[in-house]
Amino acid sequence: MSTLYHTKVTAVGGRGGTVRSEDGLLDLQLALPTSLGGKGGATNPEQLFAAGYAACFGNAVIHVTRGKTEKVKDGDIVVAAEVGLSPNASGGFVLSVALDVTITGLDQASAEAIVAAAHAVCPYSNAVKGNIDVKITVTTR
Repeated sequence: MSTLYHTKVTAVGGRGGTVRSEDGLLDLQLALPTSLGGKGGATNPEQLFAAGYAACFGNAVIHVTRGKTEKVKDGDIVVAAEVGLSPNASGGFVLSVALDVTITGLDQASAEAIVAAAHAVCPYSNAVKGNIDVKITVTTR
């Protein structure tokens, strides 16, 4: 199978450093959050992961409705991703994810079926399957 897209981002200095993509479009300072004893004031890996997951999952919802009578358009889908960082039993850390998915223009049952299908095709969902607890809430407007 051929790769559809690839990118490269380099991190320098860990959580207190910088991240920069090879094309320069992403170029950010990082900081340990104040809740973890850091100075805050800049983004962190968990925020970046949440942003990527939310955007990708929203597009997966749009994708699974292509060719169906009930389509979800760009403006009809809102995904809020909450990423948590917790210690694990072996002295390391684990992530948790909660996705709050809101879809406009669908009934609840249709929205839930579409979100389940999106969860099966989303690259982030597939990447974390079996490794990160993901809770999904679906609401409609």
